[in-house]
Amino acid sequence: MKSFEPSVHPPAVDREPESFIRRKPVRLTIYAGLALFVVSMILMPLVAKLRDPNFERHIAEHRVMVGMSKEQVLQAWGGPQTINTNFTKDGIRQEEWIFEDWESAAVVKHRYLYFEEGTLIGGWFQGSGERLPAQSPPNPHRPSSSG
Repeated sequence: MKSFEPSVHPPAVDREPESFIRRKPVRLTIYAGLALFVVSMILMPLVAKLRDPNFERHIAEHRVMVGMSKEQVLQAWGGPQTINTNFTKDGIRQEEWIFEDWESAAVVKHRYLYFEEGTLIGGWFQGSGERLPAQSPPNPHRPSSSG
């Protein structure tokens, strides 16, 4: 006679299906896309620099690019209205150039460029905004006339 041993099976567990985002092919595709994006963000400025090493085309098209010297920026955009200069604690000269583009008597756009030791390191553009007339304070201080 055969001995019969009861088989012990774990209770059936209803597992939820794996979510779409957790599937390995989906995750690999997302990671590959992010890696490609990061690499392209790093390589695109380098490719632009290699295609125009002296920034001659940028200057001719009145565009500026990180890495340009102050002289190249002056050739591309002309002189700024304001230059703010300071030095870091390590003695590095930093400059902020502010360009004003007047659209009308009340509307101005600002462009800001930042230099370190004569090389453009970045910048930003502020969209148009109306300049409001200067408001005087509600209770201006007036010196007393007593003597």
